[in-house]
Amino acid sequence: MSFAKKLFKSLKSNIFNMDNYPAYTRSVEEQYLQTLLTNTMQNTFYADQKVLLRDASELHHEMAASNPQFMAKALVFARNEGFMRLQPLFGLAVLSAYRPDLFAKVFMQVVRIPSDLSDFLTILKGLGRGEGGRAIKRQVNQFLAGVSEYWAMKYNGRGRSYSLGDAIATAHPKPMDLRQQALFRYLRGQEANLALLPQVEALEYLKKAETEEEQLAWIEKGKLSYETVTGAIKPSKAVWCALLYQMPTFAILRHLNTLVRSGVLEDKQHLDYINSRLTDQKALRKAKILPFRFATAFQQVEHPVLRDTLRESVDLTFDNLPEIGEMTAIFLDISGSMQGKYLEIGSVFALALYKKTQGNSLFWLFDTEVTDAKPSRRDSILGQAERIRAYGGTDTGAPIRKLIEQQTKVDQIIIITDEQQNSGSAFYEQLMIYRSQINRDAKAFIIDIAPYRHAMTPVHDELTHYIYGWSDTVLTYIAQAVRGYGALKERVDSLDLDQGEAGTKL
Repeated sequence: MSFAKKLFKSLKSNIFNMDNYPAYTRSVEEQYLQTLLTNTMQNTFYADQKVLLRDASELHHEMAASNPQFMAKALVFARNEGFMRLQPLFGLAVLSAYRPDLFAKVFMQVVRIPSDLSDFLTILKGLGRGEGGRAIKRQVNQFLAGVSEYWAMKYNGRGRSYSLGDAIATAHPKPMDLRQQALFRYLRGQEANLALLPQVEALEYLKKAETEEEQLAWIEKGKLSYETVTGAIKPSKAVWCALLYQMPTFAILRHLNTLVRSGVLEDKQHLDYINSRLTDQKALRKAKILPFRFATAFQQVEHPVLRDTLRESVDLTFDNLPEIGEMTAIFLDISGSMQGKYLEIGSVFALALYKKTQGNSLFWLFDTEVTDAKPSRRDSILGQAERIRAYGGTDTGAPIRKLIEQQTKVDQIIIITDEQQNSGSAFYEQLMIYRSQINRDAKAFIIDIAPYRHAMTPVHDELTHYIYGWSDTVLTYIAQAVRGYGALKERVDSLDLDQGEAGTKL
């Protein structure tokens, strides 16, 4: 019997992935983090929206029943460190039925803005829970007590799912003073004393303004934000020019195409301002923009100067991350199932990782074959990511097998994939052979950017780390794990729910 056959005889599994290839399963806690941090509720290559919603629902209920304490911490982590919304809100609605005490403890850490509240109440109703009972109303009341004029204008949203006015009608909060009473009445669509709400009053006059001059005057007088203005009127070029200088960094990124179409960037002063904002490293760090957002904007924008700016922005976004070591092999899955958003995200991450190794790592692309990506340290991440294409089947063992054939020693193996192997030799089989022949201490990091619940490795391997999600938190975690930090599950376990802080922050 061959060494490999002996080694893997005991690891045979009756579990199969979405492509009917033998796989493993992880603990329910690991599966839960994956679901929260990939957040996928849209159709994917292997599963449609209904299947993903069903699987997520089953997992939320399973966690609430088996380990609600971990569930509560994971919801906070996913919302605040992973920058995800929908799945944490879904989980919060489920948790409220099992553990009202834990639900109350984490509600304000998961429901951060009025659109969170709207989606939470919509999910609750969709689960057949109606208004949810007293425990939920108490938390909704607490949230509504902090509603400002800005939120009232931005998230009014009458007629769209649950508006703030609907939430007020549901929870019946008691106003603390005349100003708040006027605010609640306004949100309910009732007659209110707008003299107590100068910004709201300015917004209402803006809606009635007949000239561009009047519009600009009310925007200035009410110090109205771009969200409230764009929700009330269709801005002209002059209005966009006025709004530009008070827009947050992420808002500028999202509206680049609109700004181009409106003619704002015909003025070099405005173009220079946008360039300075999107290349301000401190502002980028504060904005906590998911890296793939830049890739999306890059694909949509044709303006040559802005494309150069976005190239620089992504490199700056990752520039503050700690180093991960030069003895690293980075493998990016470019099989057909990675087509679209997965490859877009994976390419940006892989190239960022490569740059953090100072260009001294391996960066290989694989489907059923392995090719050297031949990356450049000088070319931008976005420019190189744009050239990577998806095609072919999936053999996750292929890049490890090539390392063995070449007798190449590395300390870290990082693979970015949706884990849906359908041909060749299994990743874990080749990893174990690599460790036995080349480097027994080699760490493996599997960055899973898909929501499927099957795994390429068994649970008990302490040298293999599973990482989920799309934020630059992923890269920080790898850098820290290389230096001996614990598994992602342990990081979530360290959260203090009373403070909303991790014992060791990512």
